[in-house]
Amino acid sequence: MPTSATRRPPLTLPNSHTEPDGSAVVRVLSYNIRSMRDDTAALARVISASAPDLVLIQEAPRFFRWRKYLARLAAASDLVVLSGGATAAGPALLCSLRATVERTEDVLLPLTPGLHRRGFATAVVRFGGARVGVLSCHLSLQKDERYAQGGILIDQLAALGTPHVIAGGDLNERPGGRTFRRLAGELQDCWAVRPWGGEYTSTPTDPHQRIDALFTTPGVEVLGCGVPVGLPGVTDADLKAATDHLPVLAALRLPPTPEAKDRP
Repeated sequence: MPTSATRRPPLTLPNSHTEPDGSAVVRVLSYNIRSMRDDTAALARVISASAPDLVLIQEAPRFFRWRKYLARLAAASDLVVLSGGATAAGPALLCSLRATVERTEDVLLPLTPGLHRRGFATAVVRFGGARVGVLSCHLSLQKDERYAQGGILIDQLAALGTPHVIAGGDLNERPGGRTFRRLAGELQDCWAVRPWGGEYTSTPTDPHQRIDALFTTPGVEVLGCGVPVGLPGVTDADLKAATDHLPVLAALRLPPTPEAKDRP
């Protein structure tokens, strides 16, 4: 697991709650689950212990009975399936019952011959008086295609039509890469704003690089973000057994949206 150089001093990550002014503190988890080919019980334990309101999945099951497998994971984690899966070429969204869902959309990206199809799972949800767009992504291994997908991602976030957005996933690139820098130039890189827990997401047995990340718009307060190493209920054994990536967990304070507050 991460060495002391990649761990941050233990801080309390806030629990989810809604504040009197309508703002909402939410926990968001991004996790590449490798098509649930590993220890699914360990995977569900890691997700449950993180107590997320939103889970941005990459490499969800895509083939025979994929909906059944994704629904089982959601149920085992006390969540429900929001969108994505095979219909988004792998990215998916799970959410708690705390979320009020306005709409969802699965977006398939242009296919480059010889490379994997990629896509986005997106949704618009409300927590208390806060309205937010959400996007899960898994970007290409090929650098030029990945950079183009980063531009499409930024455009897709704008198309959600919400005052604030949360985006995250497996970028297949470190923070110094041009696609990562492109996203961080438009959005807040949550780890860079307020690091918490562990930094590196790949691999669980030898964490040495940060290629998974969560981003949000300026105006959303980042209360902490990182790999949930040492979080109560999250064990090193489960993190190693669950999949071939480590998850990224963030606590965010979403400001109230006047139009959301006015709705019944």
